[in-house]
Amino acid sequence: MDQKISNSEGAPQKPKNMVPWNERFSYSLSDFACNLSFQMVGTYLMIFYTDTFGISAAAVGTLFFVARFFDAVDGPIWGILIDHTHTRFGKSRPYWLWFSIPFAVFCVLVFTTPNLSLTGKLIWAYITYIGVDVLYSAVNIPITSILPSLTSNPQERVVLSTIRQFMGTAGAAIITGITLTMVAKFGGGSTTSARGWFIWALIVAIIVVIIFGIVFKNTKERVQTKSSRKSIPIKTAVKALRSNWPWAIIIFINFIYWLGMQTRSQVTVYFFKYNMHNTALSSFVLSLQFVSLIAVVLTPWTAKMIGKRNTMLGGMILACIGQLLLSLGAAHLSVSIIIVATIIGYLGTGYVSGLIAVMLADAVDYGEWKNGVRAEGIVTSFSSFSAKLGMGFGGVITGWILSATGYVANHAQSATALHGIELNYIWVPLLGFALSGLALAFYKVDGIEKQMLGDLAVKHARENAEDDDEK
Repeated sequence: MDQKISNSEGAPQKPKNMVPWNERFSYSLSDFACNLSFQMVGTYLMIFYTDTFGISAAAVGTLFFVARFFDAVDGPIWGILIDHTHTRFGKSRPYWLWFSIPFAVFCVLVFTTPNLSLTGKLIWAYITYIGVDVLYSAVNIPITSILPSLTSNPQERVVLSTIRQFMGTAGAAIITGITLTMVAKFGGGSTTSARGWFIWALIVAIIVVIIFGIVFKNTKERVQTKSSRKSIPIKTAVKALRSNWPWAIIIFINFIYWLGMQTRSQVTVYFFKYNMHNTALSSFVLSLQFVSLIAVVLTPWTAKMIGKRNTMLGGMILACIGQLLLSLGAAHLSVSIIIVATIIGYLGTGYVSGLIAVMLADAVDYGEWKNGVRAEGIVTSFSSFSAKLGMGFGGVITGWILSATGYVANHAQSATALHGIELNYIWVPLLGFALSGLALAFYKVDGIEKQMLGDLAVKHARENAEDDDEK
């Protein structure tokens, strides 16, 4: 065993639960790679479909809705596969080796525009979008499922998740900030150029594959328990979810939070292109995600001082304030108010995103403590499922609202269509953030964490001693 969970008295040995800095950084690159690719898909795919590929907003919304049925099964399936995977590389880590290239290929295909009829375009969009969605789970779920295996120290998990979120946010800010510029560069000055989108997607995909190779090489699954060293039957693994209310709360928050984030991000270009008549400003506003890195850096300290739940709740409140200020900026077409509102909102979401993975790792511990079953794969797989479900419904809502309010691609929009864009950009996200904050009122793991981890340390020490005796 690479890492002892406890000493002979069952007390945690925190110094032995620390992760080396090179591994911390390598782990964080996993989210950087995911955000480079999937944030490009999440932020720009709708406007690529409507303004470049020539698919209607309603058809795109329906596509995003249909894709959610595949998400209903693919996330848990990947989780079950992880729980049944036992290789010399570990349980979660091999998936970066096996699926990074297929994922990258589909990230290119989804931004490819073959010369097809409208029906052919729809078929192509369905195949490539569902493909990139399913393969995203294959490389993204291991990022969360491996966290409980990197360390059993709760504060170290916060540090790891913070560094991961820092790099993930940096990746998102970079890709959303420069994508339109790069598309125009490779597309002869046009942000709707099919050639520009393809070349830029190909460059990003190559970078993603290289990064995942680094992540695979430099991470290590060191926390081993009796249950983690053997395959867990599906019926047994599901028991980890029974009465696991921390898991249920975080999964709900992950769904509604990402629904709001998706509606805002994918309509940002629409808002600045049509409401503000300044497309270039959308790249600047999206790049302001770098501001959230301030909150990300402060997260470990804040979580230690006031708890993880209260830190996330504070982030949700800031996000709500940011959306309310956005409504004021939109009403007065004030760029300065919109920028201030965006900065406040990103500070709030900076506190939120990194803690979701930590709280899911806590839910893995809670499932074992409550039900005696440690199933990292199935418990954390619902993170990807719920986030993609939320993002999918966000896409559905955006597409259908745009269609219902009369959006017409590459034309001046009616007052009703402009209102529909504003509804997606401001009010749907506000509702998502507010409901997430309300759900946090019922999350109370912080108060029982010390007892839970102490009991698990004793349990793991006993199981490991029994294994040593059997050997």
